[in-house]
Amino acid sequence: MIDFEPVYSHRSTVYNLLGFEPGKVDGAYLKALGVGVEPSEETLEALRRGSEVFERRFREHLLIPRQRFCLEDIAPASVTPVIHNYTGRCPTLTYEINPVKGCTVGCQYCLVSDGVHEQELMAYDNYHLYVRRLLEEHNGPGSDNARHYYYFSPKTEAFQEATLYTGIAHRILREFIEHFRRCPHSNARLFIASKAGAKHLQIADGGETVLDLFARLKGRMQFNTSVSIMPDAFRDILEPYAAPLSERLEAVRLCSEKGVAADSALVQPIITPWLTREHIESFFGALRGVGIINYKPEFLTACVENLSMLGQYLGWFDKGLERQLYEDYLMPSNESHRKQRARIAPDKARSRAYLKAMMECTDHLGMSVSICYWVRKQLGIEESQIPFINRNGFQCLGYQSKLFGDV
Repeated sequence: MIDFEPVYSHRSTVYNLLGFEPGKVDGAYLKALGVGVEPSEETLEALRRGSEVFERRFREHLLIPRQRFCLEDIAPASVTPVIHNYTGRCPTLTYEINPVKGCTVGCQYCLVSDGVHEQELMAYDNYHLYVRRLLEEHNGPGSDNARHYYYFSPKTEAFQEATLYTGIAHRILREFIEHFRRCPHSNARLFIASKAGAKHLQIADGGETVLDLFARLKGRMQFNTSVSIMPDAFRDILEPYAAPLSERLEAVRLCSEKGVAADSALVQPIITPWLTREHIESFFGALRGVGIINYKPEFLTACVENLSMLGQYLGWFDKGLERQLYEDYLMPSNESHRKQRARIAPDKARSRAYLKAMMECTDHLGMSVSICYWVRKQLGIEESQIPFINRNGFQCLGYQSKLFGDV
């Protein structure tokens, strides 16, 4: 077991919020809060159940991951490749790169674990050998050399302490560098979505920083910063060991200076009650200021149980924001608006209105929008509104189709 100091941490944590005590979210709680919708009994039961679990985990200090990990080797030949395709209609064949089981960033809304971080974190020391095998099979000599993205990393943070302090992340990047040296005409492309801050990218292994290795991959990779729209203090609570927003944007600037494609952002999660015009303009103005020209918006999705926890956190800052959060998600007509693993999304009509408000602002900034198939289908978005491949060459999750050179 390896203990470590996090690269970033925040003064406020879920355990030291002045006066904060978890409560029971039920019909009486929602009525006292002034919530103007009446959830179904099934939804109310899930909220009650979730708030009870939240209270227990709060008392037992199980909400934030321990800053420690184990190292283990894998058998590269026995790993089954995972294709990143949640919707069944993703337009780009993408292989996942997941060198860590678990994550030390500790996002309370985590899409993979629903905010549960009680498991021991396991980092796979020789994972780069699996990456070597994957590249050889699909883009090496004798393969079909189809256009493949390799997504580092959809199920965990690519550049967390477990991959940086061990050199795991550096070795994975070096596998791509060596692959392109041997196969200069390879149609492999590396897609990175990350909450990494500038300090993460400047950690070295073998005399080379992550940023140095990025520079050697320019033209064949893209770095998408992952950023959220919410109050800064709220972000610190929900993302206990993530880089601050300013540091993530500095990482974008450093990548751009090295000639690395870093002009698209994954904007998630979006906390809908925070989407006033003032906050939209401020947030996207900051993104545009570091050269971002495209974004893929994702509203917060959460199982109903977890929503009771997230709502209470938000209510610690502003009860009005908590009330609106429940109204955006819990109306009975919205119960079918579910993503993978039954995660509920905001009301469809409100989602379309929020999306329209963001697009009206970002159109003036010259920014384009990428929307995945699931969101398009759920919200009734036609290609005339948002093209599958937009004017800046991005599609779906934010894949830059122009990286292949002839699109």
